[in-house]
Amino acid sequence: MNTTARRIFPLTVIAAALPAAFASAEAAEIEVDVAQLAKPESTISIGAGYVDKDGARFGQYTGMHESGLYGLLDADVVHRNDATGTWLKFTGRSLGLDNRALRFEHNRQGDWGYYLEFSQTPRYEPFTVTTAVTGIGTANLRIPAVFTAGTETQLKTKREAIGLGFSKWVMGGFDVQVGFRNEEKDGERLFARGTTGGTGLFEFAPEPINSTTRQLEVTLGYTGQKLQLSGGYYGTTYNNKNPALNFAGGNAGLSTFTPIALPPDNQSHQLHLSGGYNFTSTTRASFKAAYTRATQTDAFILPTAASVGRSDLGGRVDTTLMQMGVSARPLSKLSLLANIRYEDRDDKTPIARYFTGATATSTFNGDNEPRSIRRTSGKVEASYQLPMSFRVTGGVDYEEKKRSASAVRVVSQRDRTDETSYRVELRRSMSDTVTGALAYVHSDRSGSPFSTTVLNNGTAGSNLIAPIHLADRKRDKVRLSLNWNPTEQFGLQFMLDEARDDYRARDALGLGPQKGKAQSYSLDGSYTFSDTWQATAWASRNDNRMDQTTAVGAAAGQIWAAALRNRGDAFGLGVRGKPMARLEIGADLSYSDITDEYQQQAITGTARTSLPDVSTKLTSLKMFGKFALQKNAGVRLDYIYDRFNTNDWTWTNFTYTDGTTLTQKPNQKVHFIGISYYYRWQ
Repeated sequence: MNTTARRIFPLTVIAAALPAAFASAEAAEIEVDVAQLAKPESTISIGAGYVDKDGARFGQYTGMHESGLYGLLDADVVHRNDATGTWLKFTGRSLGLDNRALRFEHNRQGDWGYYLEFSQTPRYEPFTVTTAVTGIGTANLRIPAVFTAGTETQLKTKREAIGLGFSKWVMGGFDVQVGFRNEEKDGERLFARGTTGGTGLFEFAPEPINSTTRQLEVTLGYTGQKLQLSGGYYGTTYNNKNPALNFAGGNAGLSTFTPIALPPDNQSHQLHLSGGYNFTSTTRASFKAAYTRATQTDAFILPTAASVGRSDLGGRVDTTLMQMGVSARPLSKLSLLANIRYEDRDDKTPIARYFTGATATSTFNGDNEPRSIRRTSGKVEASYQLPMSFRVTGGVDYEEKKRSASAVRVVSQRDRTDETSYRVELRRSMSDTVTGALAYVHSDRSGSPFSTTVLNNGTAGSNLIAPIHLADRKRDKVRLSLNWNPTEQFGLQFMLDEARDDYRARDALGLGPQKGKAQSYSLDGSYTFSDTWQATAWASRNDNRMDQTTAVGAAAGQIWAAALRNRGDAFGLGVRGKPMARLEIGADLSYSDITDEYQQQAITGTARTSLPDVSTKLTSLKMFGKFALQKNAGVRLDYIYDRFNTNDWTWTNFTYTDGTTLTQKPNQKVHFIGISYYYRWQ
């Protein structure tokens, strides 16, 4: 919750303001040829932008993370052949930056079409890495044997994707669509090798990234008056060109951890079919069915693989999905809806003993743990129009999950959970300008008896806490919404969500989740002052809380609690206008404050000091101005102020055993200004 990805939009949407010198052109008018408005319009924009300071968060996904000049180029070229009804489209976004995208399309509406596209997405590590580790970006790292100060190193990854597709409509309501995408990802990202058990050794070991992901989708569709069908194949493959990470040097206590296996090659194949049938104008049924097989059979790279009796994992997960539903309106005032969904994720990976050294009191036996889950869910809903413009809606939702579990576990488990929710909503048009709705949902989750942790000798372990997603829980949720449109120029929407959770303890000590609370408020408004001036505003607040109780050696009386809280406040303002015929201006301001609180305290035993709160504030001001030099050309000035502020103590001075440090600037301010020339034609 305390890190935020920043995205910079291309020049066509960045905010800015034009110099007052253009005010002298207010008397000039631009003639509009109404006939030309029906023709497709092409636009090209070219210019340059300047960033005044390094901003790790500001340019994380655009490449504008360092101060300096950047090229700004966008294009949208459209041509229509009126005689044949075919279209040619070329789109280019952020072509002067690292997050560029290109797309070419050629199609005849309702007949055929194809496209080619290219996209590039960088990611620059927002933390400053200072390290003496060498070989970064390769599969062979050399780590200092003793604590060593290093130099700053920029970690980054880059994705380059090429896609192509084809579509064809044939007689009889049939169509076929084919799409292919190839993505290459290169670079390096944060990683480490280490051990626990009291030694606390962690060495900086950035993972080399050099992988290929391919996706292929073939879909055949049919559209009839009553029946609609869509089915086909979807497949993916992942190939990692670095199967393992090798080490030289480093701490003697970690010397046995080489090589370290990296994500292995894998693939998946899916066959799917979905459709719908209109029995009458008021009754429709729909369905979906899919079967997916995912496998991971990449050969082991560790020399100990022979002792397992296998040369690869033999990973296999088969997923079966079936879903069907029906909606009907048997009466003009009554609407009905029902559906059911079944999903079986069957993990068929063979079980083998990959690790040795387990003792009688260990919480592991060295076996891998296949995890299967079977989920069945459904709902029924009815809605009825009452007198005085009231509409009442009621429904029941049900979900059951069944899970597999290994014989030896370190975390508590239950084989089955089921949850039933009852909901009712009352909606009314209070007047021609005001609409409101009030909804209430009550949910109750329970399940099979808990299986406590089991040691290697078969005796019960000590961790009796129920994981949050498995614990018995009662939830009550209320939602209020209002929509007010007193005039065509003004609109206001308000939304309130509040939920309260009550967890039931499963042991005499009362350990585990206790209670939770979630609140969400939002207010959105818009106002049109005139044909040339519009304004928008919004505000929101989210407050999520969870009280938990846990223990470290409960038999010794060491029990402590945490009142976890995540709070977020945000607001925004926007304005668009034309103070003169040749001039367009606009501005957007947004602010958010996200805070995480821990509020830890000892219930019994030794006093505990709570972790400090973490707060992150984001401020963004974007302004733009466009001045038309002539009817189809002009200049645009853009300005951005971006501020990132945090007191995140976890990254104040994160230090690895080898001396590598990770830091981030707690206060980052960036100013961006850009100017470009645009030209439009038809």
